[in-house]
Amino acid sequence: MSKRKTIIAEETLLSMLQSRDERGFSILYDNYSAALYGVILKIVRTEEIAADIMQDSFVKIWRNIEGYNASKGTLFTWMLNIARNTAIDKVRSQEFQNSQKNQDLDTTINTIDKQEYSQFDVDAIGVKKVIEKLKPEHRLIIDLLYFQGYTQAEVSEEFGIPLGTVKTRVKSAINHLREYFVEFATIWFSWIWLS
Repeated sequence: MSKRKTIIAEETLLSMLQSRDERGFSILYDNYSAALYGVILKIVRTEEIAADIMQDSFVKIWRNIEGYNASKGTLFTWMLNIARNTAIDKVRSQEFQNSQKNQDLDTTINTIDKQEYSQFDVDAIGVKKVIEKLKPEHRLIIDLLYFQGYTQAEVSEEFGIPLGTVKTRVKSAINHLREYFVEFATIWFSWIWLS
């Protein structure tokens, strides 16, 4: 998962994927697997299961690439949702629930120790700092949905917020995040080219 990233325009990569070019899939995997693995691991908390879910997620991405709609978000956001939902489905499965009950204490402690060193650090790409710029109600929604694995319906039920309000806040928060990231990317690329 530590392969060097290939710089490629999203449109070009998407075109390769839609024409079933295996090089496109390799580039996609090399560029995004570490970030997706980090999110999955945060949800399932077990490296072996996280690796399996990541494979399942990439299979779903490959099979459903025609379903990606650029007007609804970036390719990464679309893939992140697939990976996140696959991980959440696994956590909610009876098989997973039973396996967690049967883990002995040593296994649990070893798993936690390993995660401290191998977990993808979201702060390394500045996501947490950007989220701190959001309004408190938007920050809470994003934290619950994307970092704690809640669904929109669960947020609505647990916090007594109408589902429509949750959806509106999510949309608004994502729009604000998009603006921050565009600003950040512009500054970052300017710095790279001037260096």
